Amino acid sequence: MCTAITYQTKDFYFGRNLDLEYSYMEQVVVMPRNFPLHFRKLPDINHHYAMIGMAFVQKDYPLYYEATNEKGLSMAGLNFQGPAVFFPETEGKDNVALFELLPWILSQCENLRQARELLERMNILNESFSPELPLAHLHWLISDRSGSLVVESMADGLHIHENPVGVLTNNPPFDYQMTHLADFINLTPMEPENRFCKEIPLHKYCKGMGALGLPGDVSSASRFVRAAFHKLHSKSGETEEESVSQFFHILASVSMLRGCCDAGNGKYDITVYSSCCNTDKGIYYYTTYDNCAITAVDMHKTDLDAKNLTAYPLRKDMRIFMEE
Repeated sequence: MCTAITYQTKDFYFGRNLDLEYSYMEQVVVMPRNFPLHFRKLPDINHHYAMIGMAFVQKDYPLYYEATNEKGLSMAGLNFQGPAVFFPETEGKDNVALFELLPWILSQCENLRQARELLERMNILNESFSPELPLAHLHWLISDRSGSLVVESMADGLHIHENPVGVLTNNPPFDYQMTHLADFINLTPMEPENRFCKEIPLHKYCKGMGALGLPGDVSSASRFVRAAFHKLHSKSGETEEESVSQFFHILASVSMLRGCCDAGNGKYDITVYSSCCNTDKGIYYYTTYDNCAITAVDMHKTDLDAKNLTAYPLRKDMRIFMEE
């Protein structure tokens, strides 16, 4: 259960909610340009674009949930349980393991056009990182200032969708999510007109009635509609503070509260963290479930020509400013 969005004011922003019932001890991780990238079926890449994002580091390898590279291209993997199908090695294709896909794209591509060129000759392998980490079932949102793509590997092959709303949640597949949006074609942030019957004097009794019918449940289809509506109608100033604040407000509208989505065995899906990256400046912001104060990491304050990862443990404890 996750939601990823894009947002543009003066700068371009990319981020997501990670919704799970557990944590993998993820950290904000900066991968510098000379960190050696090893791929199972493809040549190593020893010099590449630097990137920043949230990752679970295993054996000095960052398993990124989402990241942005220094050129402003961003990518997030979201749960796609059910339709996701990955394949054995295929001759004539770039065979990329599932966990390699994000660094394969972000290490080489500076824009969405280049990412699409790589994707069109790709086969995503059905190989997990290790026996201890089972194969994830994911699809991906890839974005820059020019637009967004959704990538879904299914039983009938690899699908690459243009995404005009810049939002992604989980199953059902993306083409259904876009069709489903038409069910809410009459929703508006404006005051509604009486279309029920002109002869009956129906009166608006409060503000916001143009959005009556906007789904409020936590299913992925409903979160897609709600996130798209809020993102597409969102208004904010263009300062960094105003833009980042608005981004987190959009994510908050689709966040998961403990107790509202039962995952079984006494566990509940929660929004483990929310992220927002200024893709133009390389500044990664985040909050966690228990700490709503925003923490920022600037990738350019690290040595981007280094060979080793720089990792920042999450600040998870609630910080409250107490007036004296």
